[in-house]
Amino acid sequence: MKLTSVNLRSIVFGVSDSLVSTVGLLSGIDISGLPTSSIVLAGIVYAFVEAFSMAVGSFLSEQSAAEYAAQKEVPGKNAYIAGSVMFVSFVLASFIPIVSYLFMPAAHAIWFSVAFSLIALFIVGVISARISNTSQLSHGLRMALLGGAAIIIGVIVGEITKIH
Repeated sequence: MKLTSVNLRSIVFGVSDSLVSTVGLLSGIDISGLPTSSIVLAGIVYAFVEAFSMAVGSFLSEQSAAEYAAQKEVPGKNAYIAGSVMFVSFVLASFIPIVSYLFMPAAHAIWFSVAFSLIALFIVGVISARISNTSQLSHGLRMALLGGAAIIIGVIVGEITKIH
């Protein structure tokens, strides 16, 4: 697969959205007091359902943009590729915050989940900037800080809606 701007957009969007939303979800559920098995189950179900949803959205938006540019119906090859890249990127990245919960108690896993996700967001920002020939540090920090904001939202909602 050749790296195009559409594929790069799908990879960055899929990875960043997956990390941000999955770790936000897991943090909120963890803080709310559910058992680790429920946290893992919710994370895995979320990963696949949301990956498919994001893939469909990517396919539809790329197809619509191509048809708008051509002012007629066009073959959907690029849209299928963009949707597939989105799906794979989202699912793979979602396991970065989930994996900690598979190997340690929730009380410890949350911190590793958050840390690994923030590091991954920073790395994706740096790689994207490197490919685009832009400032690597500022892009990495921007992705990590914006992702951190989602984590905070998940923690706040989890704290407000605690079960026990």
